[in-house]
Amino acid sequence: MANRDQPVNGKKSKLHLQDNGNLVLRDADESHVWSTNTFSLSTVHLILLNTGNLVLYNVGVILWQSFDFPTDTLLPQQIFNRHSKLVCSRSETNKSSGFYTLYFDNDNILRLLYNGPEVSSIYWPDPWLTDWDSKRAGYNNSRVAVLNTLGNFSSSDDFNFMTSDYGTLLMQRRLKLDHDGNIRAYSRRQREEKWYVSWQAKSRPCRIHGVCGPNSLCSYYSNGVKCSCLPGYKMKNDGDWSYGCEPKFSLSCNKTQSRFLVITNVELFGYDYGIMTNYTLEQCKELCLQLCNCKGIQYTYVIAGSGIPGTYTCYPKLQLRNAYRIPYFNADLYLKLPENSSYNYKESMDDKYKLACSVNPKTVTLETAHNEVHEGRYIKFLLWFVGGMGGLEILCIFMMWFFLVRRKGQQHSRGDTRVYNMIGFRKFSYSEIKRVTKNFSEEIGKGAGGIVYKGVLLDQRVVAVKRLKEANQGEEEFQAEVSSIGRFNHMNLIELWGYCVDGKHRILVYEFMENGSLAEHIKSRNLDWTKRFDIALGTAKGLCYIHEECLEWILHCDVKPQNILLDSNYQPKVSDFGLSKLRNRGDSKFSSFSKIRGTRGYMAPEWVLNHSITSKVDVFSYGIVVLEMITGKSAAKDVVDMGNDGEEKVGLVGWLRDKRNGRVSWVGEILEDMVEGDYDERKIEGLVNVALQCVEEEKDKRPTMSQVVEMLQKLCCENHNQ
Repeated sequence: MANRDQPVNGKKSKLHLQDNGNLVLRDADESHVWSTNTFSLSTVHLILLNTGNLVLYNVGVILWQSFDFPTDTLLPQQIFNRHSKLVCSRSETNKSSGFYTLYFDNDNILRLLYNGPEVSSIYWPDPWLTDWDSKRAGYNNSRVAVLNTLGNFSSSDDFNFMTSDYGTLLMQRRLKLDHDGNIRAYSRRQREEKWYVSWQAKSRPCRIHGVCGPNSLCSYYSNGVKCSCLPGYKMKNDGDWSYGCEPKFSLSCNKTQSRFLVITNVELFGYDYGIMTNYTLEQCKELCLQLCNCKGIQYTYVIAGSGIPGTYTCYPKLQLRNAYRIPYFNADLYLKLPENSSYNYKESMDDKYKLACSVNPKTVTLETAHNEVHEGRYIKFLLWFVGGMGGLEILCIFMMWFFLVRRKGQQHSRGDTRVYNMIGFRKFSYSEIKRVTKNFSEEIGKGAGGIVYKGVLLDQRVVAVKRLKEANQGEEEFQAEVSSIGRFNHMNLIELWGYCVDGKHRILVYEFMENGSLAEHIKSRNLDWTKRFDIALGTAKGLCYIHEECLEWILHCDVKPQNILLDSNYQPKVSDFGLSKLRNRGDSKFSSFSKIRGTRGYMAPEWVLNHSITSKVDVFSYGIVVLEMITGKSAAKDVVDMGNDGEEKVGLVGWLRDKRNGRVSWVGEILEDMVEGDYDERKIEGLVNVALQCVEEEKDKRPTMSQVVEMLQKLCCENHNQ
């Protein structure tokens, strides 16, 4: 895109190849705008190759090529090197230079830079990670990267990815740095089809620096991210969040004239006065009050590691930038405001805070002075001639239309019409799956939806391969699971590495979990009470993510111990989304379920009573799982209670409520006998109370998963304080 910050007139500008081999762009007033600065004594040729590269060459020697000067897009086979940069556009409609740049830095690492109006910062790879932790290597100083025609991107710093449709032939592809600072790969089969995203660098757009500007808060809502000013601040430039917000007040340096407003679950990256460990909240506030330029504090409990006590940490903020809010983040922002102010925080879902262009975009005509040049007679003749030829061409196309449409329809009918290639993982062939699993020789699990086998990929990664049934139900489960899991990026959700659609075969390739499912360990000595609490908290975080942080609202619909897998450290990962339901977050009720979903014993009453289905069905199932994990008893079977009137069979939930309400010291009576080791009675009692709230008959009395996470984290903090 030549001269993108001062574009030429759209009608009267000309691109002229001169006799001396120089390619020149002139504006409507004949002023020189841009040129290749090339020179040749012999004849030169300008050709647009099928790769999209515009080449100026002379006798086999390339004098200039457009691939050497990318703007915001890379095409397949276009080399990106130490001299190359991708600079995003300002917005979807404004193609001038934006604030985000992709480049190789002096450490030979491919990075994304936010270069805003006031500050600049690296945000990809994640700045808190070392190059080693982000799987980058700076030893290769060649600084070369390329996207090939099959959808594989490789860089000299060891970064590489494959698009979701990797290996599919005859695909058009492009890699673009979008105006929101995210770099995405786009694909399409034919020119008439729409481009779709087949890979993206940042799955959580609120983590992109500068996305909402300073003094603002980024949040996830129905169909994207939304920006809002912090309390006491107003938008600086209407319609452009890049400039963020500015204060409506002035702060005094007198600490008695300031107060703090708390906003929970907020992360702010950078611009700290320091990192103050072992600080109480009051000490942290006092430090900020003593600093005239302190805008607020971030206060959190930092967990050091297994067996190591954590610390309360204070981060005084000199600038409020890169702030985003997620329900389960264990940190709070205390915003510094004037003592006599009445500002408060109320989360808004108003569409006016959506990160988007202006509601009424205007097209501005550039004023370019030039002399009107009258068309000659030969131009008019040419127009009439072209019009006649065009009419003849339309007639020919009309005659052949029937045959072309039939042929196209036959080609499309051979394949599955579902869209499977829009998620970022690899597609396997059925023959590859057979090699990976050694012809499905090692079965490790079986369920209603299919059989799970153990396999090993060519790079020696161990995988779990789920082979779905070849019935219609299996296909529906496959489509739901792929569309759901492909959008996830969370440590407590199972990671999907690939899939196979080959004839009637529907296969999913997951990461392998060394310790199997929670169902295998509920009565095991391997899970002490600390691990069981961590499993409850991790599972809650995973469900909170799919309910409240995803850009689309997802219900699992089959939460049970068999669908909670454990890795080598017994960290939980929620799996098996074959029964999941995905909806736009704006939908408050889910009335389109065609049949009851879930497993007996874990299903919420709404399923049976035919009430509207919401995320509270997963909350109910989660509560049952936690109660089973604590007691070791199955919710699908009655509990034998030895009361005063003799032996009596009651349900698990009713039995626990009777125990809690009938005795002062009841925790020891409900715990699973097989579990060894000490336990914190108050912590277990709190966990039981949370689980019993989750299994309330009325869904409105149940907490959300974010509230569950918050309650469990408070139990952790209270335990550490004692």
